[in-house]
Amino acid sequence: VEVTRQKVRRERMGHIDLAAPVSHIWFFKGVPSRIGYLLDIAPRELEKVLYFAASIVTGVDVEARQKDVADLEDKVRSESEQIYVDRDEALAALEQRLGRRRDYFAKGKDKGFDEDDDFWARGLANWAEEQVLPTLEDVRSLASGIFPELSGKISTEDPKKIRELVRATATRDDRRLAPRELEQVATAAQQIQEALKPLRAELDAASGSKKGALTKHVNKVQDALLSGTELTGDDAVLVAGVEAKNLEKAREVGAGLLASVLGAADATMDPAEVRELAYDLCLKEGARKDDLDTVAQWALKVREMYSDIESRRADAREAGVDSVRRLEETWTLFRELEPKLVVNDEQLFRELKDRFGSPYGFGVYFRGGMGAEAIRDLLRDLDLPLEAATLRETIKTSKGQKRERAIKRLKVMSAFITSENKPDWMILEAVPVIPPELRPMVQLDGGRFATSDLNDLYRRVINRNNRLKRLLDLGAPEIIVNNEKRMLQEAVDALFDNGRRGRAVTGPGNRPLKSLSDMLKGKQGRFRQNLLGKRVDYSGRSVIVSGPYLKLHQCGLPKLMALELFKPFIMSRLVERKSVQNIKAAKKYVESMTPEVWDVLEEVIAEHPVLLNRAPTLHRLGIQAFEPVLVEGKAIQVHPLVCHAFNADFDGDQMAVHLPLSAEAQAEARVLMLSSNNILSPAHGHPLTTPTQDMVLGSYYLTYSSRDLTATTAAELAKELGRDGIKRFRAEDEVQFHVESRQIGLQDPIEYRWHDELFLTTPGRVIFNSEVERSLQEAVVGDEAEAHTYINRTLSKREIDLFIAQLVDRYGAHAIASVLDTIKTLAFRYATRAGITISKNDIVIPPQKEEILSGFETRVAGVEGQYERGLITEEERHESIVNIWTEATDTVADAMQENLNELNSIYMMANSGARGSFKQIRQLAGMRGLMANPKGEIIERPIKANFMEGLSVLEYFISTHGARKGLADTALRTADSGYLTRRLVDVSQDVIIREADCGSGEFVELPIHLPEGLNESVMGRILAEDVYKPLSSGKPGKTSVAKKGEEITAPRLREISVALDDEFAKLPVRSVLKCRALTGVCQTCYGTFLATGNLSDIGDAVGIIAAQSIGEPGTQLTMRTFHTGGVAGADITHGLPRVVEIFEARNPKGAATLAEIGGKVDIDESEGRGPKVTITPTTLDENGEAIDPKEYQLPRRTRLLVTSGQVVEPGDPLNDGSRAPAELLALKGATATELYLVGEVQKVYKSQGVDIHDKHIELIVRQMLKKVKV
Repeated sequence: VEVTRQKVRRERMGHIDLAAPVSHIWFFKGVPSRIGYLLDIAPRELEKVLYFAASIVTGVDVEARQKDVADLEDKVRSESEQIYVDRDEALAALEQRLGRRRDYFAKGKDKGFDEDDDFWARGLANWAEEQVLPTLEDVRSLASGIFPELSGKISTEDPKKIRELVRATATRDDRRLAPRELEQVATAAQQIQEALKPLRAELDAASGSKKGALTKHVNKVQDALLSGTELTGDDAVLVAGVEAKNLEKAREVGAGLLASVLGAADATMDPAEVRELAYDLCLKEGARKDDLDTVAQWALKVREMYSDIESRRADAREAGVDSVRRLEETWTLFRELEPKLVVNDEQLFRELKDRFGSPYGFGVYFRGGMGAEAIRDLLRDLDLPLEAATLRETIKTSKGQKRERAIKRLKVMSAFITSENKPDWMILEAVPVIPPELRPMVQLDGGRFATSDLNDLYRRVINRNNRLKRLLDLGAPEIIVNNEKRMLQEAVDALFDNGRRGRAVTGPGNRPLKSLSDMLKGKQGRFRQNLLGKRVDYSGRSVIVSGPYLKLHQCGLPKLMALELFKPFIMSRLVERKSVQNIKAAKKYVESMTPEVWDVLEEVIAEHPVLLNRAPTLHRLGIQAFEPVLVEGKAIQVHPLVCHAFNADFDGDQMAVHLPLSAEAQAEARVLMLSSNNILSPAHGHPLTTPTQDMVLGSYYLTYSSRDLTATTAAELAKELGRDGIKRFRAEDEVQFHVESRQIGLQDPIEYRWHDELFLTTPGRVIFNSEVERSLQEAVVGDEAEAHTYINRTLSKREIDLFIAQLVDRYGAHAIASVLDTIKTLAFRYATRAGITISKNDIVIPPQKEEILSGFETRVAGVEGQYERGLITEEERHESIVNIWTEATDTVADAMQENLNELNSIYMMANSGARGSFKQIRQLAGMRGLMANPKGEIIERPIKANFMEGLSVLEYFISTHGARKGLADTALRTADSGYLTRRLVDVSQDVIIREADCGSGEFVELPIHLPEGLNESVMGRILAEDVYKPLSSGKPGKTSVAKKGEEITAPRLREISVALDDEFAKLPVRSVLKCRALTGVCQTCYGTFLATGNLSDIGDAVGIIAAQSIGEPGTQLTMRTFHTGGVAGADITHGLPRVVEIFEARNPKGAATLAEIGGKVDIDESEGRGPKVTITPTTLDENGEAIDPKEYQLPRRTRLLVTSGQVVEPGDPLNDGSRAPAELLALKGATATELYLVGEVQKVYKSQGVDIHDKHIELIVRQMLKKVKV
């Protein structure tokens, strides 16, 4: 026993020497199959060889075969002649055997018997004994000794015929009657017996002379009937029951059989017994019916012997023909033999090997075999440089499928050549065994063991390997050895990658065992679970609660958690302070939790940020740094404003805390990750930490006024209110005092002087503006701290967001953290003071609801009437009804909104954007409206009730469809969205900003205006060219508006827009699509880093950020596929699947037809099939010749995007639908395709109200179009 360190169990590998080589499943079964590509063998054929279902030729001695072919042909011919000679001899021997056995049956002679005959004779004797039958010798004397004669007559008849033959042989020659004749005799005898019954009865009763007379009379009547003499008088009456015609026939047959039957018959016999008697009287003397059965059973044995000999004859003939045919097949195959030829017929290959591949046959002209051994030989013989050269030649000369395959094969070959790996190393002769620590075995309580699956898999390999060794040592037959080799191959396959081929090896409970590959792959595998996702020390997790008193950069850390996290720091500080002597004592001291420990903890955590992380971390804001504040309790307190970035709420969410240890990590956490430095979203550059829910409600309540105070004057308002005047204030304290003392309300109109300007406003707005200004002055020091514009309007969520965005634009994100805190504190305070509650009385149903609905009912009835009269189709009817009810729902919703008081709690919540929407209130107080069925089709009967009134059973049932589908959808979306992010990260992780300017002269032109306002996609980019506008005087010339290289911020874009004053103006901007950087992208092409609002820095991982920005909102996208009224194949994919479809550049469902050439359009809609679009080119080709027109047959129910006479360019869509990216690229070029893809992705996100900057999508599209095939 080696005594060594425990570490050895973790490090030392072992191996199993295999008794036969096996292939590695990764190289054989992987796609593409590396072994298959190297040898140019189809994987299916390769599988047959490796698993011993077919043989393969590994080498052919072509020269020797060529030299000896004539000689070999003679040998083959003489062998085939010999086969025929052998066959004829076998047939003759069979004839002799038949003769000997026939003699044995007839005479009992066993002359010339061989061993086979003796065995057969013994078998007959045993059979007779088992069946309790007389011996063959006794049978020969039974039934007048008919058996010898009979055995000569039998050949291979049907068993039934043999029984007839036995009877015929045992019948007297003069009584060979047909069954019908026998029946006639028996009937006549029976009738005569019946007729004579009365006389016989008298005879039995009589005695003396009367008896003698009666006997004579009976005999006389019987003789008369037998001889045909006519009877008269009483006798005639007596025999009237005897059928004359039948009697006449019976009399003539069987040489007096009727007389014999009457003579032997007894008066008491029934008809069946008489018939039986007639039958027996036909047989030869001494023959009995029972004996005949015995003879018949022996006769069947004779027949069996004949059948056996006959089938042997047929076999001998067939074997001869078959042997010759196989010999010819073998010879043909031998002449065509070449390496890598797979032979599926095992017997054929064996014969081939015996004759032409063995020194005991005609000589060794080829090598071949089965299993990994044969494949290894082929791989060894492979000359890679030569093969590679041949393939290069093939690639040059051929095209199509052949060329494609040659390129793929060359790829694999080049890899082998450059890595200097030998191809035959793909076949294993030993299997490595991983260290025991990595495949542990533990004893359970009950004395049983739990073991790693790998141990089971290794055990299978070892058992099979040992069995194979033993079989080889014993020299077992090849077929058994091959089977064991196949099992060894399968065991090694299961060890490396269980389930890759065939059924997976299962453990108890039909659970597939985890193989080595399973240990590595997937989310739970070694790489993702243990190497990329390690567990860390200095971390903790707990439930989160709101911390409304915290500053934006703070988080509340439970004391106990902080103590545990910072324990080493506390211990070292205690030793420094000489409070304890050593670390061990310090540990005890900390655990005692004395007051000094808490003081030290306070010291330690000051200025030491912690990281908070909420799973799932979908984007970089899922982990942020905070300064800890010690709190009581066991829950982590989180600032309400950062919840949006974390996507956290306080319904039981948990967060993890991590501690940055080194000075660098702490600095990084403080500078890059502190929450107050992450106010802007990296996805769109707008602030994320904006007030929500209660804070919105508080701000709304605080700044609310029922009037537009900017549109009136104090005097007008005083007049309207019937007052002498409006109260006027100059200081915020004054306003605060009046509000506190309830002299004025928060929403009352007042006049207020703000920086020398008098405003008509409300006390609430004064308080809001003053607080905001105060915090701005604290945050922004110096010249920048000018007065902010007074906000004199009711603040809804949108207004607050806009206000914060303006502050960010003006002062930068870092400055407004304190403003956000101020707004938070104010809003919470006044939301509490407002005492906004909610009760069912706040849900007010509009009184005119019934009236509105009855009007729409009438309209629906009108549409139904039109349909019944056949004026409209089913589709039109459905569409009209759906439109009518949609309008009805909107009308009821409007009525409900009009009906609600502006200070109604629910109205305030929805109107301020704090929570809920009018859509939801509509379902509470208006009507639920139309619902969709599970297929996504709209059910045309709406739900007229609302939740306040309550739903009927049917309405409730219809409602559940949508809700349930929503839940199922959400679960699917989460997984799909995560997978999309993962794949996006995979393609974009190497995109990092590498240089300042790549010097690319190319750019993209983006419109300044979009229908919804300024194009935000232009912001955050660098101008690629100078921008000019014509002189305002109208003279020739131009003035500069913006310079090349300028960064376009939001204010600058507004200035440029005003300066150009052109709705359709476009700006030439740099884009990552056109970046020429060798690796990654450059600062200039990328532009502003949206999370900071400044120009990106070299080293920024913009690829990852792009992937996160696209993937993070993925969960919000729907999964739906909308069905467009019955158009086959035109389902439009929306939501997440559409994004995946675009990034994978798949051809979309229901794709639009693109014009392949430019020219004038002509549309022909006369045919019933659908519109036919013809494009006639208006230009000539490069040779000056006319180009042929192109015709496109479009589907019947498609929406055309072109009109007759219109001129189209190549790549323009002719009808509605998504465009196939590959087609677009070929027709329109890269830039148009890139911009189309970006636009399509944006469409999906915009439809769900998700904001993402174009540059992120451009970055992924750039990766899609980065590679060129050479």
